[in-house]
Amino acid sequence: MTRVAVDALGGDRAPEEVVAGAVAAATDGIVPVLFGPAELDSQGLELVPSSERIAMDDKPAEAVRSKPDSSLVLAVRAVGDGQAAAVVSAGNTGAVLAASLRHIRRLPGVARPGIAIVIPGRRGPTVLIDAGANADARPEHLLQFAHMGVVFAEEILDRSNPSVRLLSIGEEPEKGNQLTLEAHALLGDADLRFEGNTEGRGLLDGDADVVVCDGFTGNVALKTLEGTIRSVLEALRAEIRQSTRARLGGLLIRPAARGLRARLDPETHGGGYLLGLKGLVVIAHGSSSRVAIANATRMAARGVEHQLVERLAVRLPTGSPSA
Repeated sequence: MTRVAVDALGGDRAPEEVVAGAVAAATDGIVPVLFGPAELDSQGLELVPSSERIAMDDKPAEAVRSKPDSSLVLAVRAVGDGQAAAVVSAGNTGAVLAASLRHIRRLPGVARPGIAIVIPGRRGPTVLIDAGANADARPEHLLQFAHMGVVFAEEILDRSNPSVRLLSIGEEPEKGNQLTLEAHALLGDADLRFEGNTEGRGLLDGDADVVVCDGFTGNVALKTLEGTIRSVLEALRAEIRQSTRARLGGLLIRPAARGLRARLDPETHGGGYLLGLKGLVVIAHGSSSRVAIANATRMAARGVEHQLVERLAVRLPTGSPSA
């Protein structure tokens, strides 16, 4: 039985969609535990009452300190205290990170936790890390993200000897800013299957099992991809409605279109792992629907089942950089 703490007040569509998603994820092996106000309709799930809420526009560190009884902080603390095996929140990402550093803490040797997101590539899924935890990073942090991404790809995506690429503005080693130039040199000297740079346009091709970048670049790339996918699918739907012939063609391609949408939809995975901590944390999209919350909860339970935290603790290289 895997107990997953769920921040019922996290996200733009909380609490209704969050509660519905948690209910949908509940099985004999997954036990979602909601953290929210005492009057919340938990629909039969266990509820841990909280009296405060951290808003999406709150200053993360300040909010974590000033709102210790918030649903977000209590849900994260449940993992740190051993009351839950994992936590899921679609709330303020910075606050989730700050609360996790405060109550769960980093694994020994980890300088910066990184958000690992699965991107559905044409040749198979790709792990993008960091997708938003660290707006600024040093070259040695990117090297550590690569090692964490490799463990993720092996344990969750079942990849053998995963390939690693560095996100940059060109494939040539001399392309990029100072951060990517120095990170390229470190990655090339590391005990990794490093295959050089990749450009943003190659992310959906699945050119690498792991793509490494700083959190600012990764978050921009991720949201650009998600926005582009959504716009293209909506434009296709609008075109299909334009005429009788188009609607007929739409009926013929509907199975393929549904399959493509399911593969590319960010809600299929629900969120990303915040790797590098002593406990399992899944950060979901702020606009998550019940489908995304359910998948994020299942993702959290899968990480526990695969002992992702324990394997990271064993396999990350020693002598890692300081924060």
